Amino acid sequence: MTDLPADNLTMLTLVKEAGELEISLVRQPMPQPRDHEVLVKVLATPINPSDLGLLVGAADVRTARASTRDGLPVIVADVPPAGMRAMAGRVGEALPIGNEGCGVVVKAGASPEAQALLGKTVALLGGAMYAQYRCLPAAMCMELPAGVDPADGASCFVNPLTALAFTEVMRREGHTALAHTAAASNLGQMLVKICAKDGIPLVNIVRSAEQAALLKGIGASHVLDSTSETFMEDLTTALTETGATLGFDAIGGGKLAGQLLAAMEAAAVRRMTTYSRYGSDTFKQVYIYGGLDLSPTTLTRSFGFSWSLSGFLLTPFLAKAGPEVVARMRKRVVDELTTTFKSHYSHQISLEQALDPTVLAAYNAKRTGEKYLIRP
Repeated sequence: MTDLPADNLTMLTLVKEAGELEISLVRQPMPQPRDHEVLVKVLATPINPSDLGLLVGAADVRTARASTRDGLPVIVADVPPAGMRAMAGRVGEALPIGNEGCGVVVKAGASPEAQALLGKTVALLGGAMYAQYRCLPAAMCMELPAGVDPADGASCFVNPLTALAFTEVMRREGHTALAHTAAASNLGQMLVKICAKDGIPLVNIVRSAEQAALLKGIGASHVLDSTSETFMEDLTTALTETGATLGFDAIGGGKLAGQLLAAMEAAAVRRMTTYSRYGSDTFKQVYIYGGLDLSPTTLTRSFGFSWSLSGFLLTPFLAKAGPEVVARMRKRVVDELTTTFKSHYSHQISLEQALDPTVLAAYNAKRTGEKYLIRP
């Protein structure tokens, strides 16, 4: 392969004791792969909400100000006292960012698994992707077909595997249909296509007529606008028609998770033939898997006693599912990379542009339909 530079430009995020967040670009020594590792030139890496949780955390981006250090950009923002308490465990530790990405293997260790990837385009999972190069075990790379656009390979893991995990959870827990919030996201659009292909009834919840039109345009049958005056009535009807008793909520805060449980209960009561003061015996499950709304989760107990509200994270699920299930899921992602699992980006930026306060404010807003891709 071509000669490599001596340094690796890397983005770091640091919380200081003084109540400040610092995001910077630094030049670090070029990593050298061990026997089982590969060195990848990162060509594309997305900014996911999970990345922003580490990159920005509880800092107030409205206070962000720009400077430079050693000719490289630096952003400093204030962290309110409550935010400092939330991030106390990471004070003083400069952390790399970026869950996933796509690039070309430019150097490989001695093992056959590593050597087999030399020169190949791969999708990557393992953190620290907001850098020009990433060294990691060959097992954490997924080889992609020749000629794949790095933009298509950049989001191979988090959104596709999460969407597929939702359907795996559904089957494992005995449900037959799904409900999903913030459903116009890239992940939500993937879930619409998965459920259509697999014959799974899906109730999609969005926040505007424009988002509803987007999902209907790709074939979604049940699309509900949570800002509508008839939302709860419409939601109950959709859950009755689909039989969905499992929901995945990307919002987290506010009352939507509770509304889902309440509407599931109302749908179940419609099917009851005898009255029970304890409500239906239909089990209703909602998983919160995101935090688009950081306010408290509000539950109005109107859904009986047969219910559960839990958190969901992809990595623990994959560990529990086992290697055979994960291999099957990964194969499907590769097979349907440019169809079911194609991601759409509204902006493509460099590492330096990511540290512009105006650009930071824009991608940190996490607006549906606006997804940023970093091209290191």
